[in-house]
Amino acid sequence: MTTDSTRPTPLVRLRCDGAVDEETLAYARAKIDAVVSRPGLPAVTGEVHLVRAAAHHAGHPWSATADLRIGGRQVVAVAEEATGTEVVDRLQDRLRRQTDRAAQGRDDGRRTTAPPWRGGSGQSRPTASPEDLRTA
Repeated sequence: MTTDSTRPTPLVRLRCDGAVDEETLAYARAKIDAVVSRPGLPAVTGEVHLVRAAAHHAGHPWSATADLRIGGRQVVAVAEEATGTEVVDRLQDRLRRQTDRAAQGRDDGRRTTAPPWRGGSGQSRPTASPEDLRTA
């Protein structure tokens, strides 16, 4: 077997368990690469695990789990479906949504100040007095 040294090694590893065919693996690699190689996305590393259950009577024999690090954030997505392409499509949708959130890295002001026993200042914000409200 020869190796192609011009292609970079993928930073997102794709593993599979069970009777996963090559076509499904190629489809999964294409869909995952489409999500993690978008422009503007920080460095992405991690692993995607694709599993086909041995029990044929299972309602959703296909499952996929993605555990990725995008910049400094962890993204985990899980999907279960009846076919290999359906589970890959569902995982791609969930990964795209979560990678968008992780890439934005927004701080929407939901954090509160830490309480004094956690190292916070213990000072609350000054509230407006009734006189201040009347003059405003």
